[in-house]
Amino acid sequence: MTDETQRDETKSDETRTGDVLLRGVVDDDLLVFLDQEHDPEAVRLSRFTPRPREAFLAHWRGRVLGDPDCLVRTVTVGGEVAGHAVSWTGPDGRRFVGYWLGRPYWGRGVGTRALGLFLELEPVRPLYADPFPGNAASVRLLERHGFERVGTVRHGEDEHVLLALGVSP
Repeated sequence: MTDETQRDETKSDETRTGDVLLRGVVDDDLLVFLDQEHDPEAVRLSRFTPRPREAFLAHWRGRVLGDPDCLVRTVTVGGEVAGHAVSWTGPDGRRFVGYWLGRPYWGRGVGTRALGLFLELEPVRPLYADPFPGNAASVRLLERHGFERVGTVRHGEDEHVLLALGVSP
């Protein structure tokens, strides 16, 4: 096998940009994701209520990894699990994207590179995202990738920004 052939086969299963890699999720990744979901600063910025361990694992194994509609990838940096990116179809038929990175990877361009790679894998447009407006870095990240503000949505008591990529004028 030539180096070129090997690189082409790797690209079919892994997507690389610099030291950021997207790969399929393995069960060991879930405990890293759980820890990241419980980071107090991430909770404050996302306004997402962290789930207890068993509920988290059941959700990920059943509703995320067990749903063929979900596209989900682990984000790694230098071989370390940095977070994840996922897309799914909501009850109203709209396709959403979400992502979560551990705090050590914030502000380093990892989210920009990872989301760019993920958007190459996710073909559905329009694609929506609904970050909490207090998470200005996440809103800016989405806007840098072409998402535009199209409204707001409520999650519990909080109003979130609704952004869309590929909406028709």
